[in-house]
Parts: sequence; C-alpha cells; structure tokens
Amino acid sequence: MNNIEKYLSLKNQYFVIRHGQSLANIDGIVVSRPENGVPNYGLSALGKQQVAESIVLTGLSSSTRIISSDFKRAEETAQIAHNLLQSHYDLELDISLRERDFGEFELLTDKSYQIPWGHDATDSSHTFDNVESADSVMDRVTALISNLEENNSAACFLLVAHGDTLQILQTAFLRLSASKQRTMPHLNNAEIRELRLVAC
Repeated sequence: MNNIEKYLSLKNQYFVIRHGQSLANIDGIVVSRPENGVPNYGLSALGKQQVAESIVLTGLSSSTRIISSDFKRAEETAQIAHNLLQSHYDLELDISLRERDFGEFELLTDKSYQIPWGHDATDSSHTFDNVESADSVMDRVTALISNLEENNSAACFLLVAHGDTLQILQTAFLRLSASKQRTMPHLNNAEIRELRLVAC
C-alpha cells in the first residue's frame, strides 16, 4: 500500500541516506533480521568515513531532523550525521525504516538477494522463503511519511535506512508499484538523495 499517493504535494522536504559500508557488506552476507542487525554488524572504518564525507558535502543544516532505522549500521550512520550537522533535534529511531526481512536468506551470501528480487518484478506481494513482501515494506515506509506530513510543516527530514527500504520508498515517491523497485537508480553506501513526490 502506498500511503502517500493520496497527496498532491508534500509539505516537508525529505532526504534519504543509505548506511555506510557495514561489516555485513564486508562479509558479503544478508543481515536483515532485528536479532542480528540491531546489536551487531555496524559500520566499518571505511563506512564511517563515507558517511562523514557525504554529510559534509550535502549542505543540510542544523535544522534537519534525523530519523533512522534501529539497525546498528543505520544508527551509527545517523549518529555521525547528527553530530556533524549539530542538529537541533534529538536523533529518532523508527522501526518502520528497518531493513527488509529476507527470511530464509538471513546470514547467507548476499548473492541470495537476486532470488527475491527476481520474484519482486512479477509479484510485489510475494513472500517466498518467508521474505517480507515489497508491498509490506512500501506500506510501512509510506505510513511514516504520511505521519510526518500530518504532524509537520516546512520541516527537513533525513531518513537513514537500507538498500531495499529506500529503493521501495523511491518507487512510492514516483507513484510506481513496489515491483519496480529494482529499476530505481541504486543507492550506494552513504549516498544521500532528495526524494520529491511526482505530480499526479
């Protein structure tokens, strides 16, 4: 479900950043479940450097509100951003920004992503091998945007999350099906991108 397709335009500004290189990225494994991703697999030294460099170049100000997934790699990314921007607001953690749950592929090689992604292209509601559906991810991330729209105006948000989570959020801003998520421009580690809701 796309909870923001009801809006003609948005009142707030939204930037997203994918976490920097993580220890899971180095190991080449899938870490998508809270029991593994919240306490473990934070940023590598390179990942921390990537985030710092991106934040310095972005031009965001201290009035930016930062909301992050509670996975360690995202929270560490958000903390670096919060410190460098000297944000006037407390860092917020929100589970709706968590990594997509890749089910039976947890802790397997990251080449495993290709299997659910292949299914996504034809069925965004699929849950093969207990993978969280792309539609479910879209529902939770757009519910967050809708809530922010209902309770804020003229605010600037930086959302800190994960590859699939942000790919799917991009499709929502473009008013596309979650099945199109892998056709979106790929977000690299620590890449920052502004999301704009396209006109109806």
